[in-house]
Amino acid sequence: MTTRGFWSDNASGVHPDILAAIARANEGHAPAYGADPWTGALEELARETFGPDAQIFPVFNGTGANVVALQALLQRWEAVVTSAASHVVTDESTAPQLVGGTAVVPLPPTAGKVALGDVARVLAGWDGSVHHARPAALSLTQSTELGTTYTLAELSALADVAHAHGARLHVDGARLANAAARLGTSLREITGDVGVDVVSFGGTKNGMLMGDAVVVLDPALAEPVARLRKASAQLASKARFVSAQLVALLADGLWERNARHANDAADYLAARLRAELGIEPVHPVQANAVFIPVPAAVLPDVLAAAPVLAWDRAGGVLRAVTSFDTTDDDVERLVAALAGVLQG
Repeated sequence: MTTRGFWSDNASGVHPDILAAIARANEGHAPAYGADPWTGALEELARETFGPDAQIFPVFNGTGANVVALQALLQRWEAVVTSAASHVVTDESTAPQLVGGTAVVPLPPTAGKVALGDVARVLAGWDGSVHHARPAALSLTQSTELGTTYTLAELSALADVAHAHGARLHVDGARLANAAARLGTSLREITGDVGVDVVSFGGTKNGMLMGDAVVVLDPALAEPVARLRKASAQLASKARFVSAQLVALLADGLWERNARHANDAADYLAARLRAELGIEPVHPVQANAVFIPVPAAVLPDVLAAAPVLAWDRAGGVLRAVTSFDTTDDDVERLVAALAGVLQG
């Protein structure tokens, strides 16, 4: 029996157009390590998508993209400032420290987002002491781990304060497509146009089999990223199979269609929860994640009945993430499963 669920958009299958692109790339042989036609086409497509100075470096996964990008931004005595809820802090084990040698300064988030004043305070507060890591990069997650999005004005203001203090801006864009689709912007408008220096661009959560990319928007970072990708074990020998997927995702707007579908499914789920169960999501639904409050006492029963993730066991909060292939029937089955426990 086929299982469908809302644990994560990582749990979804692969979009048919992506599978077809992989199959086409599988015909014949091609040079390794990115010297292939698909990677060449991707490089041109990146400039069209993110801006004329953009350079793209396919990697295996989002953690690898973040580690490579942050290494390129930081000297060994420097630190990245980020939300305490970010993947860099909570969900990448010790990869930033072990692989990248990165010190991390976490800030308290509000609905997943860092506050401009907190960022300015940390960046301005460094005393120059050799005993303290210099905060030299700001990393934002877009959309955030709590399913919220930074507006263009917020991104621009955060970029300005980072650059004013000599720091660079990194965006963990594992769900960047969902944020852009929600805000109605292009990928360029949500990154380079607002002052982002480097992006970890997500594909796996948006219909790809595997693979993400580091997109460099500051040309000075291109050579460091290229060399660090290899040094961090993120350069695929058969790179064409990652590049072919990214080409299929970017070439004709598939990234936006997939993300918009996932966002619409999240909106539908939130509406059904309100209408049928009287449940208001814990956080604003601004991308493709819905955080569902339930009594902590029934959480084990809910998890046994519904394909969702326990986000906060003590607080009784579930996370449901919609995908490019989530259907109305999927949503209705989830709401019915929740109702069976909460109203039974």
